[in-house]
Amino acid sequence: MTKIACLGRRGILISIGLVGAFLGAAAAQAAEPNKAEIDALKQSLAKYEDYTAAIRDLYLSTVGCVSYTGEKIPGTMDYPKGAMGIHFVNVPSIGPTVDPMRPNVLIYEPVGNELRLIGVEWLVPLTPDTKAPPELFGQKFMGPMEGHYPLIPKEFHHYDLHAWLFKDNPDGMFSPTNPNVKCDGYAFPMPEKPTKMVPGPM
Repeated sequence: MTKIACLGRRGILISIGLVGAFLGAAAAQAAEPNKAEIDALKQSLAKYEDYTAAIRDLYLSTVGCVSYTGEKIPGTMDYPKGAMGIHFVNVPSIGPTVDPMRPNVLIYEPVGNELRLIGVEWLVPLTPDTKAPPELFGQKFMGPMEGHYPLIPKEFHHYDLHAWLFKDNPDGMFSPTNPNVKCDGYAFPMPEKPTKMVPGPM
């Protein structure tokens, strides 16, 4: 083999290595979408670690601690086994425009006699003008689906996105349920069936 051919092969291998390194770095960045925005959101929500502050800002409790068995039913949302916790909903904030710094729902977990802030949720109504699912932090919202009866009327067809900002989730930060969240021992457990999907842009 000539020196020129050898150098040519080395150059190709180096180029492949550089491309691989670049793609690896890109994948690592994709694993933590919009980290600066997520950190800013967590800081802005810190005051709601005290649930009474949430109530003062019109986040009102739905009381029940929602959980799912992981059951799969055709025509319904795919919810891995886990819980969603207790939802505090700010109804006036729900609309077609998503504010990344103001989620419509705060999610709490009952721990002993306390409520601990563990995550948030955004809700976007499905309307005749909806052309595509909303997106936030590089994530496409789930849905469209019926409302989560009995907490939300079935007629409220919507998209939603969860973010587990304050409690690790092995299924991912934006998974709809979290297996690490427990409703055990809480006075108002609310095991639910998967929510029915409805026609609309997917």
